[in-house]
Amino acid sequence: MKWKKWPFFLVGALLALGVVGSVLVLQRPDTNLVEVVRDGEVLYQFDLARAEDQVVEVEYEGRINTIEIRDHQIHMREADCPDQTCVHMGWLDSAAPIVCLPNHLVIRFVQDDGELDGVAG
Repeated sequence: MKWKKWPFFLVGALLALGVVGSVLVLQRPDTNLVEVVRDGEVLYQFDLARAEDQVVEVEYEGRINTIEIRDHQIHMREADCPDQTCVHMGWLDSAAPIVCLPNHLVIRFVQDDGELDGVAG
């Protein structure tokens, strides 16, 4: 009977490790530097600690994404895309970027030295 229980312990340990790893990976990076990137080109770079409240519009093939910075946070306020996934992602608060695939737009944290952090790259 002892030998038949070890797979359950192994699966439980792997699951726990995955949960802990996910929490660590998705924590907000220790930087306030954010980039708005389209097709690999940095369009805007903001230091959220110093950025004033503002709205930025980014156009791509006649479609517009509206990005809002408010209270030292950033999010996609509006987007001319069919699924609105980027809008529903909310405020950028983790290493996972906000992505608008139809409009080729990404909002992501970067390290202060300009290098991408280990997760976003």
